[in-house]
Amino acid sequence: MNIAFYYLFAIVAGVLAGALITYLFGIFPDKWLQDYGVTPEDPDYRPSKRMRPFPEGLIACCFCTICYCVAVFFCKQVYIDTFRPMHLTVIFLVVPVLNLVMMSDKLNRIIPDQFTIFIGFCGLLSVAADVLEGSVWFSPDVKWWIPVLNKVIASVVGGGVIWLIGFLSITFLGKEGMGMGDVWLLVATGLITGCYGLIVLIYVSIFSALIFAVPLLVRKTKRIAAEKKRIAEADDPRAEKLKIQREKAKIHFAEDPDYMAFGPFLALGCAVFAIMEPFFFEKMYQTINLFGVYF
Repeated sequence: MNIAFYYLFAIVAGVLAGALITYLFGIFPDKWLQDYGVTPEDPDYRPSKRMRPFPEGLIACCFCTICYCVAVFFCKQVYIDTFRPMHLTVIFLVVPVLNLVMMSDKLNRIIPDQFTIFIGFCGLLSVAADVLEGSVWFSPDVKWWIPVLNKVIASVVGGGVIWLIGFLSITFLGKEGMGMGDVWLLVATGLITGCYGLIVLIYVSIFSALIFAVPLLVRKTKRIAAEKKRIAEADDPRAEKLKIQREKAKIHFAEDPDYMAFGPFLALGCAVFAIMEPFFFEKMYQTINLFGVYF
């Protein structure tokens, strides 16, 4: 079939997927997008933010479209020409939900369990796809439990590492470094990536997070300098400092300008691997073979 058809299908599917998740995000129950136990009666309650047609809806359409087009480019020979419908279904289903994770964590600082469960379902489908349709990472005659073990280990190790980071942050710094939403997200995405893909996921997550962290750090430095100047120039510096502290205390945690959610970057890392898996396999295979290690 003409390659142009696949790209046209990817564009149409991406736009429709972006429009669908924008609509769904607007009708999800409010409790999905709130922290555990939060009710409208709480004094610090803030109605959950929803995706708007612009810019969030447009971003969602562009993200899904780009992901599907990139998947056609990198996966055509391995998944389309040889027709591996289960692998293709995983890509088709998981990309929009990963986008929902990004939007939810960015807007409301929460990763709903419902999203993670759906990604986990895609992960189980991915495991089944590796067993029934074969995995690019292993030879066709490999024992069936090897691909399964590969993904289970990635799920446990990925979630365990994030949990350990959060535990150490709470223990030694006294503040949350990683939430349980990030832990369960990596448990679910580990079933999709497997051990080799987990390396890609973490690398993409950290690298992309650093890109956004630098301007955030610059903005924080400027804000602190402005606050110090405001205190120094005040008639009563102590009263001005207390006033600034009260202003900060009123800020909802989801609106904290110094907080950067890591969930969107984990979701991005999973999406990048899912749509480019044959490419990463080829590069890793070449690299590993240089050391005399074979799959």
